[in-house]
Amino acid sequence: MVPHSSLITCALLFIQLTSVSGGKILVFPLDGSHWVNMKVLIEELHAKGHEVTVVRASDSWYISENSPLYTSVTVNSPNGFEQNFETFLAPQLEIRLQGKGASWWSRIWTRIKMQRATVDQFSQFHKGMSEMVTQMFEDEKLMQSLHEAKYDVVLTDPGIGGGAMLARWLQVPLVFNVRWTIQGEAHLLMAPSPLSYVPFTATELTDKMTFPQRVLNVFSYVLGMYTMSSITEPHYKPLVKKYFGPDVDYSTFSLDADIWLMRNDFIFEFPRPTMPNIIYIGGFQCKPSKPLPADLEEFVQSSGDHGVIIMTLGTLVGKLPQEIAEEIAAAFAQLPQKVVWRYLGERPANLGNNTLLVNWLPQNDLLGHPKTRVFVAHGGTNGVQEAIYHGVPVVGLPLFFDQPDNLSRIRAKGGAVIVDIAMLDRHIFAEALMTALHNSSYRENMQRLSRLHRDQPVKPLDQAVFWIEYVIRHKGARHLQTQSHKMSWFVYNSVDVIAALLTVVLILTFTCIFIVRLLWRMLQGKKVKHE
Repeated sequence: MVPHSSLITCALLFIQLTSVSGGKILVFPLDGSHWVNMKVLIEELHAKGHEVTVVRASDSWYISENSPLYTSVTVNSPNGFEQNFETFLAPQLEIRLQGKGASWWSRIWTRIKMQRATVDQFSQFHKGMSEMVTQMFEDEKLMQSLHEAKYDVVLTDPGIGGGAMLARWLQVPLVFNVRWTIQGEAHLLMAPSPLSYVPFTATELTDKMTFPQRVLNVFSYVLGMYTMSSITEPHYKPLVKKYFGPDVDYSTFSLDADIWLMRNDFIFEFPRPTMPNIIYIGGFQCKPSKPLPADLEEFVQSSGDHGVIIMTLGTLVGKLPQEIAEEIAAAFAQLPQKVVWRYLGERPANLGNNTLLVNWLPQNDLLGHPKTRVFVAHGGTNGVQEAIYHGVPVVGLPLFFDQPDNLSRIRAKGGAVIVDIAMLDRHIFAEALMTALHNSSYRENMQRLSRLHRDQPVKPLDQAVFWIEYVIRHKGARHLQTQSHKMSWFVYNSVDVIAALLTVVLILTFTCIFIVRLLWRMLQGKKVKHE
């Protein structure tokens, strides 16, 4: 038996070894729900002994200035995250509800207005971010201190452009915690994406498309990529020109990452081409459930065999228009199940005795509870992946951004019922709930996805930390980067090679024709002389 003192000594030596081998990591995060999963990585990196510094805006919503996990660097932000998105979501939802019961043309016009409002809002958001980055680069003292800190790696969310620029300026390796970039979905930017079976974001298509759907997919891709470029390029391109020179292409900054930690996997995603430096960590924030608080556990247990429905619309949407909330409450009141609903708005008048309104709920712990039957969700990536992890069927109320696309993928795999909130009433919503509750295929399909997700040799979070440490150990991972990023569209698609080969074929063809015609004329000439 090993003496107790020896165990303590070994433990202390291990802690010392961990701290000695720890790296210095500079994190440039995106606020909101993106920070929720970035913080999971930071917690794990801190536990591994790494020294973490976080760059945050002065009016950050969730990113605290003081934390035991990291040291913060606060930059003044004239156009903050909270101000942008809180003032944006309510009008967006109002525009969407204008299509309720309207003609098909009115619904199309409503969608166009929503798209235009989204473009304007994101343009303002990136304008504010570019101003924050400018202030950071103009602060010579700050930039000097970041340079002298000698960071081993920059970890950033490429949904904003500042992190990639900071890594280039500091000349240190770059790791993305990514699904979305400033130029769209990450795969479309960096991996081969044949539009014949890779659906473009927001089309809600699958990898099995009819001809009309493929036409729609190509059209959506062209329009979507142009739109993303028009949103971000006016704000980030001048910064790149100012601080890195007129000959530097701003689009290369997004392709410069050594490792792309993709918040996705092929349980959720449709099969498609990928790249060696894309590491799939879908569901890395998921974990086994913990016991519920006593009062909440008592409420859940009171549901008996009927079980519990939980509802939350994410971090950004705490309330709904009152008429929608009343219809949802009326639908819940019809059910024998108990309901836990995170809702911050005015209490619905027809709220049933079976429904508990809360300001906050332990989403992961409730999803993992054996009495949970259905998850009513907006379709954010974090919530969808937690539903997959715990094998809980989803009734989706997609509102904005990537949410319709996320939910459509779960629906395609047989795990979700989707309700258009613009068409929602108590009957439609109750029917969707009853379908998810009583059609056993939804739970069976989600549990199958859960088994597939959990059957991995390495946990996604461990995979993410390993590759960050890999980049630190090897000072980058350039050997995994593809040469295609340095090629023009002309060269990448071998248009020059095809043109050259066609030219050779044409020359040979015309030469053969010329020779045949010449021989024919010679034979005809001899025949005439002979006669």
